[in-house]
Amino acid sequence: MPRPISARIHPDAIRHNLAFVKRTAPHSSAWSVVKANAYGHGIERIYPAVADGDGIALLDLDEAVRVRELGWPRPILLLEGIFDARDVETADRHRLTVTVHGDEQLDWLAAARVSQPIDIQLKMNSGMNRLGFRPGDYECAWRRASETASIGAIGLMTHFANADDSAIDWQIDAFDAATKHLPGTRSLSNSAAVLWHPRAHRDWVRPGTILYGASPTGRARDIAGLPLRAAMTLESRIIGVQTLAAGETVGYGCSFVADRTMRIGVVACGYADGYPRHAPAGTPVLVDGVRTRIVGRVSMDMLTVDLTPCAAAGIGAPVELWGERIRVDEVAEPSGTIGYELMCALARRVPVRVDVPPVVQAETAAC
Repeated sequence: MPRPISARIHPDAIRHNLAFVKRTAPHSSAWSVVKANAYGHGIERIYPAVADGDGIALLDLDEAVRVRELGWPRPILLLEGIFDARDVETADRHRLTVTVHGDEQLDWLAAARVSQPIDIQLKMNSGMNRLGFRPGDYECAWRRASETASIGAIGLMTHFANADDSAIDWQIDAFDAATKHLPGTRSLSNSAAVLWHPRAHRDWVRPGTILYGASPTGRARDIAGLPLRAAMTLESRIIGVQTLAAGETVGYGCSFVADRTMRIGVVACGYADGYPRHAPAGTPVLVDGVRTRIVGRVSMDMLTVDLTPCAAAGIGAPVELWGERIRVDEVAEPSGTIGYELMCALARRVPVRVDVPPVVQAETAAC
C-alpha cells in the first residue's frame, strides 16, 4: 500500500468561485490568475474550470504556452511581462498580452519584428513601489507605446498594496488622475479588491487566491461569510496511536507535555509534504470528521494530534489537514504564513487526484 497521504483537487470549486467573482463584479471581465502552476493545483488539472472564462493571467512564458496548447483561444496575460528581447517572439507566436512596466520592455517591443501588433497592459506604480511607471511618467509611456508599430491595444493597469487590510482610495485616485485623458480598458482589482472594493472593479478584475478558496488576508475569518469553496484538500490517515500519562511528552524537543492521560494519533504528514514545520500546538485538524488539534512539533514525515475529542478514532482514521472543513488559512495563520504559500508548497511526493463531477462519473460508467 502507498503511504496514506494525498491531495485532492476540486475543479468544480474553482468553477464555483469564478462564478462568484463574476456575480461580485458583474460588469467586469475576469483574468483567472493561474500563476505558480495554478497556485500549486496544476494548470492542466484546473483548466476545465476556467475554460469558459474571459482571460487567463500568469507569469511564466512556459506556462502560457501550456495554456495555449490546452486549446485556450482567448487572451493570456503575462503579469510581469517579458524578461528579455528574445521573449517577444514567443509572445508574438502565441498571441500573448504583455504587461509593460519599464522602458526596457518598450525598447524590446519597439525593436521587434512581429507578425501582428502585440496587445499590452501598461502598468502604473500607483504606490506599491514594485513594478510600473510612476503617475507622472505614465502618460509619456502610454504615448510612446501608442506610437510603436509592434504594439496593439493598450490596457491600463495597476496593483494595490493594501487592498486586504485598508482603504485603497489613494491609489485609485492616483491612477484615475494620471489616466483620465487616456483611452483603454482598466484593470485594477486583485482578489481583495474584488471582494471589498467595488470602486476598483473597472473593465477587468484579476482574481487569484479566491479562485482557490483561500483568503486574500490570510485570515479564514475574513471570508467566513462568503460562498468560497476550497479547491484543494490535503488528507492522510492515522498510522499510530500512543497513550500518554500526565507529564509525558511527544515529539522532538519535548515541546508538548500532557496535563492528563490522553490518546495521541500519529498522522502520515510532515513538512516534507508541504505542511508548515512551524505550525504550533493547537493548529486545527479534522480527524474522523471531528475537529481537533495538532500537538507537539511537526517533523519531516509525521505530525501528532490530540484524539481526545474523537474517542473512536484509531489506526486508519481519515485526517483532513486542510480543505473544505479545515480552511488552509486556519493552518497558515498560526504558522506565521498565508494560505497562498501552503498551496504553492505542496510537495511533489504527495500524490494528487482530481475530483470528477458525479455527472461525468455516471456518464463514464454508462459507457
